Amino acid sequence: MPSLLVREHAILLNLGSLRAIAMQENVYIFNYNRKGGKAFIDALLPRLNPKTMNGGPSMPFVLEVVEAALHSRIQRLEQRLWDLEPRVQALLEALPNRLTGDILEELRISKQRLVELGSRAGALKQMLLDILEDTHEIRRICIMGRNCTLQKNDEMECSVPLEKQIAEEEEEEIEMLLENYLQRCESCHGQAERLLDSAKEMEDSIAVNLSSRRLEVSRVELLLQVGTFCIAVGALVAGIFGMNLKSYLEERAVCPLGLYLYASVFFLNVWLMFAF
Repeated sequence: MPSLLVREHAILLNLGSLRAIAMQENVYIFNYNRKGGKAFIDALLPRLNPKTMNGGPSMPFVLEVVEAALHSRIQRLEQRLWDLEPRVQALLEALPNRLTGDILEELRISKQRLVELGSRAGALKQMLLDILEDTHEIRRICIMGRNCTLQKNDEMECSVPLEKQIAEEEEEEIEMLLENYLQRCESCHGQAERLLDSAKEMEDSIAVNLSSRRLEVSRVELLLQVGTFCIAVGALVAGIFGMNLKSYLEERAVCPLGLYLYASVFFLNVWLMFAF
């Protein structure tokens, strides 16, 4: 589960493959050679370059680290979604007419990846919601590195009035920052859920189609079994009358009752065969 924990002099970040400790002037990255660590470094370094600031005011270093971490994480989720979406759409268009083992296996793999992506995006969304609902944690970030304290009612008390004003402005900026990434995360999570629902509906349609085909095969098998039974009964009656054993029927005249009985059995078998 992703987490962002605020301490007195540092912020602990745990965003999957990215684990870091952000302080006032330093950031310590664990497993920096993993994908999450590399993406975080690529997002953070341009923010710290004076040439890319365009002369505008910069945020405190801690906030730069937090924004870079959130940006790199959500950007990776969005990139995975962009890679999966055209593949899933192509599968949904091809599946009604092409039911092959390779396509069905690819649909299963894509569905599994969508479940994983939706789970990660949902966990990150929940983390951002929890932080936005907890104003105490946001104000703890704002007073970090300043001569300010939080009262019991979460009111900031600073020794210098200017620092309190700057902290309050940063609080609004942090809230806007978190809301921005929350919207991106919700968009990614919602799109993944929609694609997953479409894949599940396609699986249900395929299951119904295969069930209908199995019923057709079972009907043909039953028809063949009934036909075989009818032919076997006719062959049995013909075999009885064709045996080289004396039954004393051959010495009598033609028996209309036996003829009618044989004809009735024959037509009954034919009716049964076509009835199924």
